Amino acid sequence: MRSIGLWNIASDTPDGLAVVCPDGREVTYGELTAAADRYGRGLQAMGLRPGDSVVLMLPNGADLLAVYFAAMQTGLYVVMANWHLVGAEVAYLIDDSGAKAFIADARFGETAADAAARSGLPAQARFAVGEVAGFRPLDQLGADEPAGRPDVRTQGSPMLYTSGTTGRPKGVRRPLSGTDPDDVPPAASWFFGIFGLKPFHHHVHLCGSPLYHTAVINFVVTSLQLGHSVVLMDRWEPEEMLRLIERYRVTHSHMVPTQFHRLLALPDDVRSKYDLSSLRVMIHGAAPCPVEVKRRMLDWWGPVVVEYYAATEGGGTTIMAEEWLRKPGSVGLPWPGSIVKIFDDDGVEAPTGTPGLVYMRMGTSTFEYHGDAAKTRAARIGEMFTLGDIGYLDEDGYLFLCDRKSDLIITGGVNVYPAEIEGEISCHPEVADVAVFGIPHPDWGEEIKAVVQPVDGVSGSDELTEDILAFAAARLAKFKLPRTIDYLAELPRDPNGKLYKRRLRDPYWAGHESVI
Repeated sequence: MRSIGLWNIASDTPDGLAVVCPDGREVTYGELTAAADRYGRGLQAMGLRPGDSVVLMLPNGADLLAVYFAAMQTGLYVVMANWHLVGAEVAYLIDDSGAKAFIADARFGETAADAAARSGLPAQARFAVGEVAGFRPLDQLGADEPAGRPDVRTQGSPMLYTSGTTGRPKGVRRPLSGTDPDDVPPAASWFFGIFGLKPFHHHVHLCGSPLYHTAVINFVVTSLQLGHSVVLMDRWEPEEMLRLIERYRVTHSHMVPTQFHRLLALPDDVRSKYDLSSLRVMIHGAAPCPVEVKRRMLDWWGPVVVEYYAATEGGGTTIMAEEWLRKPGSVGLPWPGSIVKIFDDDGVEAPTGTPGLVYMRMGTSTFEYHGDAAKTRAARIGEMFTLGDIGYLDEDGYLFLCDRKSDLIITGGVNVYPAEIEGEISCHPEVADVAVFGIPHPDWGEEIKAVVQPVDGVSGSDELTEDILAFAAARLAKFKLPRTIDYLAELPRDPNGKLYKRRLRDPYWAGHESVI
C-alpha cells in the first residue's frame, strides 16, 4: 500500500506530477521536495530553530509551496502575507511574529522593500524571487548546503492573522506538535474524507484563489500530502477555470460564491463547450451563498457542489448537495467531533430557531491570539469560541447563518441581516455584485444602504434603482428594503471574494457613534 505524505510520495514516485504552475510549468514530487529540503537546510544554516517564524509574500506557484514545506518540516511558524497589504502592514507581521526570515516576490518588490526597511530585518534574512533591492536571490538559500534532508526535522505550523481588539491583526498561534513532518496528521485524511476525497485515486485539485488564505493553502497542502496533483491559477477567470478542469481532469476545488456568480454569467455556449465530467466535489465556503445561485450551480454541475462552514481557529459544519436541497440555505451539521451551539449576548444558550452568536469547538484543539489575551478571552465561552457570526439551529440540528454581528443593522429597534438582502438583490439580472450596510439615521439609528456593481454594459441610474427595489420588494419585507442605492464600477473584494465592506461603510460613520 502506498504511503501518504509529501516526502513518502516523492520517494515512491519522484516523477509523479505534484504541481502545475500558473504558467503551465509542471513540477514533480521529487523536484518539489528537493527544493523544500534545500530551503530547509538553508534556513537552519541561518540559525532558525523550531518555534521561529518566517514571513512569505509570494504569488501562487511552486516557489511558495517549496518554502512553505521547508518551514513546515523544520518546525517553523509560517506567516502568509496578503500581498495587497502596504509596507507598514507587512512590517507589522514581521515584527509581531518575530520573523527571522522574509521571502518575497519581485511582483511585490516595492512593498516588500518598504516592509523590510521598516522592520529592521537584516539583509541576510531577506530573500526574493526576482530582483528586489536589498534582497538576496531565493536560489541562494541553501545553495551551499549539502544535498539531503535538514538536520533537525519536526512539524511546523501556519500562523494565520485575524483582527485584534486594538484594530491590529493578531496571529492564531498553536503549540507545535513535535511530530515527524513525514507523518500526515490523521485530521487531514479525516477532513478530506468528509467530502469523499481519498488518498491518490487520481484526484486533481484546482486552486483559483491566493494561497495566503487559510482554507486555500490548507486544501492545496492536504491535496499534495494525499497524492493529489494541484493545478494553480494566478488570477481566477471563469472560462479559464473551465478550460483547466477539462485539460487536467480536475476532480475537486475550493470556491467562493462570487466565483459561482461569475461562472453563471458566462454565455450558454461557453458554459456548454467544456467537458466537466471529471468533477467529483466542488467545495465552497468563506461567504454566504445566495440560495438561487446555489440552485443554479446544482442544476449545472449536479450534486458535486458541497458547502462547509469553518474557522481558522477550528471546528465546523458540512452539508452535501442532497441535504441542502432539503434544507436550502443551511451550512449543515457539525463535523464528527465538532460541537456547535448558539448563545445570546448574555452567554445563555439560545432555544432552537432563535438567532444568536455561533460558538464552536473541535475536539481538544486549543489556540491563542498571539499577544492579545483580551481577544482570546472575549471570543470564548468555556472551551467554545465564536467568530462573531449570527445564526440559529433548526429542530434537526442544522446550522443556518444570518450574518456577522459586526454587519448587523438595527433600524428602528429591528434587527436586519444584510446577507439576506444581498442574496436577493444579487439575483437581479443587471446586478453583478452588491453590498448592503447600515448608515446613520437621526430617528431610526440606522437606515439601509445598498451599493451595487451593475453587470457589464449597464450603468447605474434612477430607472435601475426603481427596478431593483421593485424586484426586491417582491422578495423581502418592506422594512428590509434599502432606502438608497449607490453604484460602483467594482466593489472592493479581495481575490478570494471577501468583501471589504468597511471601506464602503466607514465614511458614513465618520463623526457618528455606531449603534453596534
